[in-house]
Amino acid sequence: MKHILLLLAIVFSVYIQAQTEELPYYEVPEYSENFTAGTVAARMVDGLGFRFYWATEGLSEIDLKYKPNDDVRSTEETIDHILDLSYIIVNSTLKQTNGKVDHSKMSYAKKRAQALINLKTAADILRDSDDISQFKIRFGEREFPFWNQINGPIADAIWHCGQLASFRRTSGNPINSNISHFTGTVKQ
Repeated sequence: MKHILLLLAIVFSVYIQAQTEELPYYEVPEYSENFTAGTVAARMVDGLGFRFYWATEGLSEIDLKYKPNDDVRSTEETIDHILDLSYIIVNSTLKQTNGKVDHSKMSYAKKRAQALINLKTAADILRDSDDISQFKIRFGEREFPFWNQINGPIADAIWHCGQLASFRRTSGNPINSNISHFTGTVKQ
């Protein structure tokens, strides 16, 4: 019985690892040869994706419930907020109006994956764009220029990734020490 449980645990670990490797931002993609507004904006989103990937990689139930005090969001609530920000970022690049997205029934793994996919989609569109001024943030009839994307959702999500890294350190599950935020790579 012990051997069967061990075998099941190994198979489950391999399955989880395989699922994780399919998500974008295990490492930051190669940088563009040319500096344009689109490639620079894409690189900012890529950096956010990398930070979010590693700030949320391997979180336990204890990590997800952690909050320093009653006046702040838990780790899971912070992930929900970053997911909402990722929708604002991708909707801008898809030229779609923002609306409320109900992700209350999504698992942590699905929320994490969706945020990473949203960021990758946005970065790919930005990277190929000659004119990022076309990517306005839309809330109903209100429009905001791409400038607000930089100091708004992108910067806010990066800020919250730092919170996630701090929260998980405090809850006893520090971020992988083999990652390099500077190079956007993982040391083997």
